Amino acid sequence: MRAVSNTSPLSNLASINRLPLLQAQFPEIFIPQAVEQELAVHPDPAARARIQAALQEEWIKPAVADDSHLLRLLLQQLHRGEAEAIALAAQIKADMVVIDEQEGRELASQAALSVVGVLGILLRAKRTGQLPAIKPEIDALRMKARFYVAAPLEAKILAAAGE
Repeated sequence: MRAVSNTSPLSNLASINRLPLLQAQFPEIFIPQAVEQELAVHPDPAARARIQAALQEEWIKPAVADDSHLLRLLLQQLHRGEAEAIALAAQIKADMVVIDEQEGRELASQAALSVVGVLGILLRAKRTGQLPAIKPEIDALRMKARFYVAAPLEAKILAAAGE
């Protein structure tokens, strides 16, 4: 399954040492140049090292998003990394876009792309037995990555996970 990721899912999962969950679900993840540049300056040295290891192992693969009409439209509404990720996903006909930001998710869906975020990755991992529970992972995301989860969304995810 081919996926394209924005910065935040990779950054957040690297911060809690859970990149292997993403690799198990998507053995090949492409990132556009803007995302690669953002990840290269991750403020947490351990997370940055995990990301660099994934790049060296080549399951995270840098790619160039063409300067397309779609990219130019997306840049009017989104941060460069999000815009390039969505444009690259459309360009390579990715099976999934890994993105957390609501506006980016909505625009990716409008571009007929399938979307998953960090919480969806965790839920999928729980359902396949890779994680015993999601709640500790959400707590770790809050503490280590300063990840915001609205209470209703957290309740929905935990209910879906049977927690």
